[in-house]
Amino acid sequence: MARRRYLTAALAAVSLIGVSACVTDPNTGEKKISRTVLGTAGGAAAGYLLGGIIGGKTARIAGAGIGGVAGGVVGYKMDQQIKELKEQTAGSGIDVTDEGEYIKVNLPDGVTFATDSSTVSPSFRAILDDIAASLLQYPDSLIDVYGFTDSTGSESYNLQLSERRAKAVADYLIYKGVPAARLATKGFGEDPNYFVATNDTDAGRALNRRVEIKIVPISQEEVQAAK
Repeated sequence: MARRRYLTAALAAVSLIGVSACVTDPNTGEKKISRTVLGTAGGAAAGYLLGGIIGGKTARIAGAGIGGVAGGVVGYKMDQQIKELKEQTAGSGIDVTDEGEYIKVNLPDGVTFATDSSTVSPSFRAILDDIAASLLQYPDSLIDVYGFTDSTGSESYNLQLSERRAKAVADYLIYKGVPAARLATKGFGEDPNYFVATNDTDAGRALNRRVEIKIVPISQEEVQAAK
């Protein structure tokens, strides 16, 4: 019930934004809601669904040693990174989506890991190489890696598996040169707040078993505020 109230409130807020708050994506030419507006109206829903930045932005920014992006080009840089990530991961089963204030890279269970394993599949490493290269090319961001499972098995085991998988992806990115200070991980296990499909079917359970990479660009203003 609480989750429904959060989502309803967020959707209501976004519905009030109107066309006047839309901007044109320079890559696609499509109209979309301004990132600034999403940060104020839609941020509640985004923060609820993914728990915000692990550890909070201020402490993470100070420790990451990043310079930040000029406020006026944050959106442009995000659009460029999204476009390139989509091209690099095309046909792999990975979804790259624009979530307004951040980029979400969804890594499905069957693509990333073998069943009941937290070892990154050899066939997936080339894709992770491309993701790591993108994170290095766009260095002014914080990165959260989240693990999720379906509801099969015990709650404690699923939590541990989700944590191990999130850490395995983060460790691989670090191995490829992404600074560890930019990364944080968290496992959610079978928390029902984060299911994206039913657990009553094989297809639904497969969608719930996933790792998500959340890329949050940091502006120069945020860097200054964190000092």
